[in-house]
Amino acid sequence: MTGSASLRVDRVITRGEFTLDGQTFMVDNNVWLVGNDQEVMIIDAAHDPSVIAAAVGARTVTGIVATHGHNDHINAAAELADLVRAPIALHPADAELWRMVYPHRAPDRALADGQHLGLPGGGTLQVLHTPGHSPGGICLYGPLGGNSVLFSGDTLFRGGPGATGRSFSDFPTILTSIRTRLLILPSATIVHTGHGDDTTIGEEAVDADDWARRGH
Repeated sequence: MTGSASLRVDRVITRGEFTLDGQTFMVDNNVWLVGNDQEVMIIDAAHDPSVIAAAVGARTVTGIVATHGHNDHINAAAELADLVRAPIALHPADAELWRMVYPHRAPDRALADGQHLGLPGGGTLQVLHTPGHSPGGICLYGPLGGNSVLFSGDTLFRGGPGATGRSFSDFPTILTSIRTRLLILPSATIVHTGHGDDTTIGEEAVDADDWARRGH
């Protein structure tokens, strides 16, 4: 949990299938809840809407934000949106990935680079378009409880960039996104990732020159 007594970040871990290019893997996903005792924003509705809804409790959900359109980050979004009566937001460059999961239902809102999403109490998180893992991949950045915080989806993990070996992804593009949009953030920025443990911008910047040599 990060932040002040009134605004906090909670992590819910859900487990399910990631499917792309005819392959299926079991994965654990981080679902992030950002809010206070009255309202909350959900980042990445993965796998199990009932578990996420239970973590939300009686709070009002202001929105469900997808960091990208891979099925493991959106496969609970529609059912959860109906449960908690909240809109779903996705960057339009991931519309094709979205339609693989929801061919007959569109997202409610389109995310745009530079957009500020409101948080309870008047704070905001800024949308950073960071393509590479997927065309419409985004991160969310802002101050929370005295900390600089980034929700990185699958763009940046502890140990380096997200995977780019499948359809709709590109390794040089994700490197450019990370170098030009993320590594310029304060080094103490806490990175809440789409899978696995937190890291910081400073920790990842140390190894950035090695990523290109390792490849995807």
